Amino acid sequence: MLVNNNELLERFLKYVKIWTTSDSEVADKGKCPSTTRQFDLAEILEEEMKQLGLKDVKITDTCFIYGYLPASEGFEDKDSILLMSHIDTAEDVSGENIHPLVWKEYVDDKLILPNGLFIEGRELKEAIANKETIITSDGTTLLGADDKAGIAAIITAIDILNKHPEIKHPKIEVMFSPDEETGHSMDHVPLDMIKSKSAYTVDGGHIGELEIECFNAWKSEITFTGNAIHTGSGRPNLVNAVTMAARFVTNLPLQEAPETTDGYQGFYAPMGIEGSMESAKVTVFLRDFNAEEMEYRKKLIEILANSTALSFHGKAQVEHKFQYANMKGKMDENPRVVIRLINAYKKADVQPRIVPIRGGTDGSRLTEMGIPTPNIFTGGHNYHSRKEWCSLQQMSKAAEVLVNLCAEE
Repeated sequence: MLVNNNELLERFLKYVKIWTTSDSEVADKGKCPSTTRQFDLAEILEEEMKQLGLKDVKITDTCFIYGYLPASEGFEDKDSILLMSHIDTAEDVSGENIHPLVWKEYVDDKLILPNGLFIEGRELKEAIANKETIITSDGTTLLGADDKAGIAAIITAIDILNKHPEIKHPKIEVMFSPDEETGHSMDHVPLDMIKSKSAYTVDGGHIGELEIECFNAWKSEITFTGNAIHTGSGRPNLVNAVTMAARFVTNLPLQEAPETTDGYQGFYAPMGIEGSMESAKVTVFLRDFNAEEMEYRKKLIEILANSTALSFHGKAQVEHKFQYANMKGKMDENPRVVIRLINAYKKADVQPRIVPIRGGTDGSRLTEMGIPTPNIFTGGHNYHSRKEWCSLQQMSKAAEVLVNLCAEE
């Protein structure tokens, strides 16, 4: 076991304390990074990468951090690979002033945080039974394991390769990206820097998870137009766009919501309502693993929007925006990329468990761009939540998998 867990933990704790929350509203307007605070972590990583022997290390104007570890002597003609994680954290829960807590050899089935929140579940119970070290926040913020556990695993793997020249490897490119959580990171990816024909994101969850497929993703924006009149004299001409928007949301299929689906089931996810009596907008995320079923979902949104507007004597306008595609097809065309990863898991004594991503990653978009990119576990759990937690031993196994992945057989 080449991974020094004390050093890995120290890295991880340092990273999560840095506030890097992104801002989807700003990102939607085309600005990258959406928050300048992401540069704070980028500059730290830039210095660490230089110290670890990476070459051509740089931060782009859009806050991508890039560098590469040169190939071992005699392995310069081998295909290089790219390792990726993202530096931003989600805005669902505060990521400012994170106070990470380290729980060693915890014995209870559920973990009670200082603010009274408690964490429980099968995977946590399993980790406690295995005497794994658990890291959480104090319950007032998220933790940031998504995706600073991935960053820590990559930096640790590079450190090992740098310190152990007997481990022969091709050129290893490393890139850390901003704004993954906003869905706009790959809009700005510096593709001209990347020379690798395959890549691996380290942005998954429980140990053993290996992800090679994801949702097809669209965003529907529905604008309802009403007729605003003073409420005191509303009858019969008042048409309330807010009421139309609310009725539309309640008409979405309850059995096809994020909270009622799992596995390979798709969903409709209302993400926001804003506006006034005269005009109100609803944003809905559409997710499905099947491209044909996605067309049905888009059509249903149009039918529900128009029928709702008609019943109120109002108007509705629907705009569908593509977000990302299921990467499964591209993965099937490049089986060697996945086989290499499966072998790396097995060498680390980790049983690969291929599961679908109920979401997307930078790898989803990168795969669309022609660079097949499977996703690797990090040991993080309960992402985007105050109940987020991470296992040090699982993060360590992720680093071990990366070393195996980089090593030439």
